[in-house]
Amino acid sequence: MKKLLACVAACVVSASAAFAGGHSVWSAVEDQSRVAFGSIKGNDYGEVHHFTSVAGTVGEDGAVTISIDLGSVETNIDIRNERMIEHVFRAAAPTAVLSGSVELDDFEGLAVGDTALTDFEGVLSFAGVEADVEAEMLVARLGEDKVLVTTADFIVLSTDDLGIDAGIDTLKELASLDSITRAVPVTVRMVFQK
Repeated sequence: MKKLLACVAACVVSASAAFAGGHSVWSAVEDQSRVAFGSIKGNDYGEVHHFTSVAGTVGEDGAVTISIDLGSVETNIDIRNERMIEHVFRAAAPTAVLSGSVELDDFEGLAVGDTALTDFEGVLSFAGVEADVEAEMLVARLGEDKVLVTTADFIVLSTDDLGIDAGIDTLKELASLDSITRAVPVTVRMVFQK
């Protein structure tokens, strides 16, 4: 989860860099942005899930704030959504927040249609835990006031590193599964506009 959210923050950061030189706040376009992750059950049945509510801004000073509504997880099965919120994402902490900053001058001059790779470092606050995060992102400038930022590669997360193994164990028991993979592939696609 922390790398997942790091990617999202990197998206916000990258977007701000692509629009360096302006004096506006850039905001995520929620219906065009998505954080998705996969799971494998019983060693051979894969599924893709996502969060439907992701928000973020980048200030004119390069300050980044992004949040993921963990309660917006969509697995395409209602009871599984509820169980993930309760047991994995811990209903007591429904939002994960990622913050950091970026040097806006690094991407000044990125033309419409151009792409670039960028790195991001920040801090993730997730269910009472704060962790340093980093990710590599691909930035594509879609227009004068719009940018797409996506993960450069798959990010594979460890449920143990995220401290959610107990929640995964509970899901496994509730669903009567032999296994749920503890390595989670994640992708991020974010669109930002002025």
